[in-house]
Amino acid sequence: METVVIVVHLLLAVAMIFLVLIQQSEGGLGGMGGGSSSGGGMGGFMTGRATANLLTRSTGIVATGFFVTSMVLAIMADQGRERGSILDQKAKPANQTQVPATPSVPSVPNAPNK
Repeated sequence: METVVIVVHLLLAVAMIFLVLIQQSEGGLGGMGGGSSSGGGMGGFMTGRATANLLTRSTGIVATGFFVTSMVLAIMADQGRERGSILDQKAKPANQTQVPATPSVPSVPNAPNK
C-alpha cells in the first residue's frame, strides 16, 4: 500500500512541475508564449484566458492531490511508533566503563629485607 501511495505521490509531483512550467508568466515577454498572439499556444483551440483558467485549475487539483498523498504518507510513517515524549522517559544511566583494578605487586622471593 505504501509503495502505491509513493508512486502516485511522485507522479503528482512530476505533473505539478510540468503544469507550473507550461503556464504563461503574468507580465512581459518572459512566458512560454513569448509575445505570440496565438492565444497560449493551443493553435486556436482555446483562447488565452481559457487556457490559463484550465492550467490554473489543473495545477490546483494536482497540488491538492499532492498535499493529500503527503499527509497519507506522514500518517503511514507514524503507524507503529511508540507514543509519548522523550521527556517522559526515565534517564538511562551513563555508560560506565569499569576501571581495571591496580595490579598487586608480586612478592619477589629472596628479596633483601630493609
